Amino acid sequence: MDEAPVWAKRDAAVVWHGFTQMSSFTESTPIVVEGAEGHELIDVDGKRYLDAISSLWVNTLGHRVPELDEALREQLDRGAHSTMLGNSNQIVVELAEALASRVPVDDPHFLFAGDGASAVEQALKIAFQFWVNLGVEGRTTFLAFGGAYHGDTIGALSVGDGGFGTNVFDPLRFPVLRAPQFADPECFTTAARMVAEHAHELAAVIVEPLVQAAAGMQSAPAESFRVLGDACREHDVLLICDEVATGFGRTGTLFASEQCGLTPDLMAIGKGLTAGYLPQSATVASGRVFDAFLGPDLSDKTLYHGHSYSGNALACAVALRHIELIESRDVLANVCARSEELRALLDERIAPLAAVREVRLHGLMGGVELAPPEEDLKWGRRVCAAAVRRGVLLRPIGDVVVLMPPLTITPPELTRIVDALVASIAEVCR
Repeated sequence: MDEAPVWAKRDAAVVWHGFTQMSSFTESTPIVVEGAEGHELIDVDGKRYLDAISSLWVNTLGHRVPELDEALREQLDRGAHSTMLGNSNQIVVELAEALASRVPVDDPHFLFAGDGASAVEQALKIAFQFWVNLGVEGRTTFLAFGGAYHGDTIGALSVGDGGFGTNVFDPLRFPVLRAPQFADPECFTTAARMVAEHAHELAAVIVEPLVQAAAGMQSAPAESFRVLGDACREHDVLLICDEVATGFGRTGTLFASEQCGLTPDLMAIGKGLTAGYLPQSATVASGRVFDAFLGPDLSDKTLYHGHSYSGNALACAVALRHIELIESRDVLANVCARSEELRALLDERIAPLAAVREVRLHGLMGGVELAPPEEDLKWGRRVCAAAVRRGVLLRPIGDVVVLMPPLTITPPELTRIVDALVASIAEVCR
């Protein structure tokens, strides 16, 4: 007897899944994971699935990495957590020091949180209060891009561009200036002009460097971002780079901002920070921004913001060892090599298919946009379900099938992913 349906029923009785219609949860034949090994997930019936979405983009080196397991165990022997509100922890300092030498932010300081949306929310609050602390009035607006997605908290939803069922929250969202989508070749020139025209009211510009992941892997040429960075510097507008999805090697460099020639005042990092082991994110602030919050004890210049589990010691221990492994294993070289191989496979076997509108890939961030002949065919969801039946875990964004394998993926595993995708498209999109 298969155990998965039993567990799915137990799940539906007590669990509420994000981005999931619970009335049809069990009908969608969800995977119920019991364990993991390498690049595979193992369900309660012992079936194995290649984790081609890196467990929603967070898993970088695979599951049960011995060095990361050991880092976690060693920190457990020292202590799992202590508050960072007014106190410190040795492993948090060590992680911040390691990150400081690697992030593209001048004189960086790190405010830790638990997820990417929280890191973005912190960045928005910091940018707003920065101008208040300087005594500058009117700098209360943000500029964001069409197609943007920055998370699900209210501030993050506000700078995001809707979709994902968020319109119901429109009354709670604050208004922002909206530049065009990345698909518009003039989007950054237009955004730079908007910065010049509205600098007196802008607290910050927020952008996803290189790739808008949740927009279906929409991207723009790296060199096109420079005009935006130049405009922010020229008109003294803070620049926030949201690297929650693109950070930690996903695009072929440790951070996508490096390719784009951007030096942000604030940066949000998360997802791959702990290699998919524990929830952790951080807002990185430049020295200039950080200094604006210095003043007398308990003064109005203080950032009155913090989370109970900010700077969790277990998460920091894993994150620190993860950064070391990225470098010692030359993971970025593997990302670049595998990206070229995946590109060739997609161009040869996926792009020519009549059911495929476009293939997009940067590093190991890929999207295959399907072209259904009419609405509501749910090709994306159905193709991913067919791939799961073939032992490859995929998840769509609308009719875009996302390909986001671990950074240590191998050539045979890439072929396995593409084999499953080809067969699934043939099955669903006849």
